Amino acid sequence: MGGRSRHFSYAYYDKVMENGELHDRKWLVYCKHGNRVFCFSCKIFKSNNMKSVLAYDGLNDWVHLSERLKEHEKSVEHIISMNSWYELRTRLSKDQTIDKEMQELIKKEKEHMKKVLFRLVAIVKFLGKRNLAFRGSSEQLYNDKNGNFLACVEMIAEFDPVLQEHLRRIQSKEIHYHYLSHKIQNELISLLGSSITNSIIEIVRKAKYFSIILDCTPDVSHQEQMTLIVRCVNMSENKIKIEEYFLAFLEVDDTSGLGLFNVMLEAMEFFGLNISDIRGQGYVNGSNMKGKHQGVQRRLLDINRRALYMLCACHSLNLTLCDMANSSRKAEMFFGTVQHIYVLFSGSSKEMESVA
Repeated sequence: MGGRSRHFSYAYYDKVMENGELHDRKWLVYCKHGNRVFCFSCKIFKSNNMKSVLAYDGLNDWVHLSERLKEHEKSVEHIISMNSWYELRTRLSKDQTIDKEMQELIKKEKEHMKKVLFRLVAIVKFLGKRNLAFRGSSEQLYNDKNGNFLACVEMIAEFDPVLQEHLRRIQSKEIHYHYLSHKIQNELISLLGSSITNSIIEIVRKAKYFSIILDCTPDVSHQEQMTLIVRCVNMSENKIKIEEYFLAFLEVDDTSGLGLFNVMLEAMEFFGLNISDIRGQGYVNGSNMKGKHQGVQRRLLDINRRALYMLCACHSLNLTLCDMANSSRKAEMFFGTVQHIYVLFSGSSKEMESVA
């Protein structure tokens, strides 16, 4: 039972010298998945005569591990593999490996692709800021229906040698991964969106207190979506400004007060915002939102009594105008009905017209 209760310890990474100093065993690697230790240098540079378990299947004899490690690091095979490892590290640092030319080509290719991605990100930012569609009905270069993204790539390539060379490789089929597909576009959009969201969350956290604005509307697929907007004081610059930030579209399956409130709570937890820091909440005048007993505003006030609820001014004005219009129509209908009854009983409408 004593052996079973033992496990790997970080202390094995250090070798205690005779003078008491600690020497780092850089070659020792612990595999958490397999719960075994290996020798990195012997695993990579092992010879045909290598017999140590550390170079093959690994070792998990925790009872005798210290002894096995000491025996291994004194063996001739381990010393030879360590020399090979250190020699390779030195050559790599000085670019003196036998595949030196290949390594230089790899570096040049990396730099080229970095420059290409830098331009593609700039195009994504340009289209995103102006809310322009990315794709058309075709994904082929130099096709009139390939959309704004590829059209921008083609235009920049007329003046930029980096994209010009990139498009040449694509057309001559020298490369197959060109980073112009719709999947890469979506990935770049997602990465930029995440970066923007993180910067907004950082502004909100610096402000500490904030308000939330929620509104629901179905999309083209009839999926109910709730818009989450936060309003706070932006103190990231020298000037203090009150600003509103869009955070996300939240899918909603249950449009009741409880369902919408739970979606909002999940979003607050996902973005790392403290619901106790909310100082205001603004929604439309639907009963599921403004309800005094079961609405979202009531449920939030039960948790945070400082979250002051404000009706949507635009929606309130819209409802007021609708009520005024309905009242006017009802008055006209009532007056017309009275006039009609008067005519029926009097036989003439002249007196009624004079009254009107």
